[in-house]
Amino acid sequence: MARLRDLGVTIGQYPTGPHNAITDVPGVLVGHSTLIYDEPRVARTGVTVIVPREGDIWRDNCFAGFHSFNGCGEMTGIHWVKESGLLCSPIALTCTHQVGLVHEALVQYGARREQAQSYIGALPVVAETWDGWLNDANAHSIEHKHVFAAMDSAQGGPVVEGCVGGGTGMICYDFKGGIGSSSRVVRTEDGAFVVGVLVQSNHGSREGLRVNGIPVGVMIGKDRMPMDWHEPADQANIGSSIIIVIGTDAPLIPTQCNRLAQRATVGLARTGGMGYNGSGDLFLCFSTGNHVSEYDTRVREIRMLAHRQLNAFFEAAAEAVEEAIINSLVAAETMTGFQGHTVHALPHDALVQALIGSAR
Repeated sequence: MARLRDLGVTIGQYPTGPHNAITDVPGVLVGHSTLIYDEPRVARTGVTVIVPREGDIWRDNCFAGFHSFNGCGEMTGIHWVKESGLLCSPIALTCTHQVGLVHEALVQYGARREQAQSYIGALPVVAETWDGWLNDANAHSIEHKHVFAAMDSAQGGPVVEGCVGGGTGMICYDFKGGIGSSSRVVRTEDGAFVVGVLVQSNHGSREGLRVNGIPVGVMIGKDRMPMDWHEPADQANIGSSIIIVIGTDAPLIPTQCNRLAQRATVGLARTGGMGYNGSGDLFLCFSTGNHVSEYDTRVREIRMLAHRQLNAFFEAAAEAVEEAIINSLVAAETMTGFQGHTVHALPHDALVQALIGSAR
């Protein structure tokens, strides 16, 4: 699996964590369940889970915030996040038609392991993007066991990217997209903190794609890398959404998580994302820097960064989002799926040539 930095391309000024992934945030795990088969019906789909607190998130909640850049999409559990400022469950990413099943499976997973012991545990966060060009979405191929498998496989370390988990059937800037991740380390007077990002990319048009500010989507035209569909960009339902999850160990309170979630918009825009009418661009940020339980009955002491320290975190989040999106493209491979549709991967050689040519 290649990543952007394997091609000699670096984005931004802040250093990455050891894995350049959301798992660089201590205690954050990622798991995937990937479905790729053609019989009895075509499946190019799956589930990706982000599990804070090494799975104890059900009891040891995180402060969290949310931002909707454009709301043509679904992310469950957000009413409680906005009301309480708390994330009380793992986060699952999947396809549009199976949000309900994944939601139910997460509730069952928590209940069977006696992790989710109250009604709050029945409000997990599940987000989606549409994979119906490559996946037979109406086959509803994902089952509870696939969600359980993703949860059981969740681990730290390097994150598998591209055509995996919830990103299996996704399309990004008219190239094959999917799961991407990145991280940044921010050093403050109070110590160093990690900002980690994971995206499920399924958005944008070829002409909009930029890497390090270079319009590579225009430079790698449809004559070089064809597309199967021919609808005008304003009518197509191809590549219509992105889910962005930001995690950090910095001690942020919910209002600060909201502010950091908003900055995902900057990183998305740097790659060419515009938040079009039919796009579900939904962003979640959680902080593991405080420990909160719904069972608390006494006054607690909470730590928070000074607002004046946040500028560096805004920059780091934008950089990590930008690189995570490009990683989702670089890691993905050409895929053929439902009704013989093919989506081509971003050609690495053409990407490097475009960037080198623009630097001259």
